[in-house]
Amino acid sequence: MTVRSLRALLPLSLALALAGCAAGEFAGVSGGPPAAAPAVHLGDTWTYRGREGFRQPVEWTEIHEVTAVGPDGITVRVTYQDSTVVSGSRTEVLAAPGAVRTGALMDIETRRFDTPLARYQFPLVPGASWNQFVGNYNETAKRQGEINRYVRVGGWEKIATPAGTFDAIRLRVLMRLDDDDFWREPTTTNYIVWYAPAVGASVREERDAEYLEKGNRMDTAAVRAQHTLLELVSFRPAS
Repeated sequence: MTVRSLRALLPLSLALALAGCAAGEFAGVSGGPPAAAPAVHLGDTWTYRGREGFRQPVEWTEIHEVTAVGPDGITVRVTYQDSTVVSGSRTEVLAAPGAVRTGALMDIETRRFDTPLARYQFPLVPGASWNQFVGNYNETAKRQGEINRYVRVGGWEKIATPAGTFDAIRLRVLMRLDDDDFWREPTTTNYIVWYAPAVGASVREERDAEYLEKGNRMDTAAVRAQHTLLELVSFRPAS
């Protein structure tokens, strides 16, 4: 066994263990047909409402608009405005629907991936999974690294959102990021994403993440890094 294969086995084993624990939640969900890749058009716009935190959560509005579609890929402008004074924008570039060349993984950071990240591996087949190690440059943190992302596709559910109720396929997303430092371990995430073919995007996302500080393992507790709910408010297809 090579060093890389051993290194790959550890996060994958964790992913499989967590996915196994989640078997009960997937057991009662209908299998159904695969979800095909969407047709993306210039001007397609999705508006989301986000909430981050527990006792006094921060809320924000997030708008994703397709600004270019061509042989070189798909460009999406993401703008956001929260309930305080924070606002901004970033750009995502897709090689094809679901295949991210430049985009975010956890927050509002911008990453350039050495090979396209499979955010969605179409067609989305209930019971399927994929596991990627992807080199990337984090433009926000100004550092090079490699992340591990494991996705398991569940079944179909009816999901109520502010934009309406959708038939959506459920995905469990587990990641190990590359943000470790001398004082902390890498961030690990546990997300649930509901993808709805009717809008060609996610309609609800539940995101939780944590990391461990380095030191005496007996005294180290997990530090919560993220507790987010993102829901679709509206979808405006290109006219």
